[in-house]
Amino acid sequence: MNQNEVALVTGGNKGIGHEIVRQLASRGFTVYLGARNASLGTAAAAELSGDVRFVQLDVTDVDSVAAAAKQIEADSGRLDVLMNNAGIVAEWGTAVADITAEQVRTAYDVNVFGVVSTINAFVPLLRRSPNARIVNLSSGLGSVNLLSELDGRLATQGLLAYSSSKAALNALTLVYASALRADGIKVNAATPGLVPTDLNTQASVPRGTRTVADGAAVPVALATLPADGPTGVFRGPGSLDDVAPW
Repeated sequence: MNQNEVALVTGGNKGIGHEIVRQLASRGFTVYLGARNASLGTAAAAELSGDVRFVQLDVTDVDSVAAAAKQIEADSGRLDVLMNNAGIVAEWGTAVADITAEQVRTAYDVNVFGVVSTINAFVPLLRRSPNARIVNLSSGLGSVNLLSELDGRLATQGLLAYSSSKAALNALTLVYASALRADGIKVNAATPGLVPTDLNTQASVPRGTRTVADGAAVPVALATLPADGPTGVFRGPGSLDDVAPW
């Protein structure tokens, strides 16, 4: 049995995910860096100090997710933190009325169904932890409260697939938080704020000035909650005290 706390970060080979891996490893975690591409994932893990281990993981492929769960079980015997960081935007540059169902499916395949597949596969390992935490990387763009401001900054971004997929992720967070309380598993959502990463390189609007360290701060805080920490909350982007509106 691994004596360190054990974390898995999906989409951990770059951007905010890579920084989350770095910060958790610096806190003494054994961190599995999940990535689809083996060469990129292996190289990303090698860049970091601490106990960082690459695991091949494509959240859209249930066989890949299952294989990753078997690998982590064999190596470490349990999972203490599942960080659902992998996410995509499928509709940059497309007017809302022109966004296709296929674009929406593509976004949901990663941002929603991928999260369900990953949680489903790893709950048995999370149940072995004395303080299990699931953190879902959401966004202010998924806040129905903020999107209801029709002339507001978020609604007018027109990211139909991304916004609706993150709203769905928020709903998943709450339903899982309720259902997994009996297992002692906390499930929370984080918004990292506007951070320039590969996710938004095609954006026609300002990409923000926050660093990846800024964006990783709240997800890492949720990943390191004590056993009596909250569940079913949406926090960020500045600090754990920032309550994001659902």
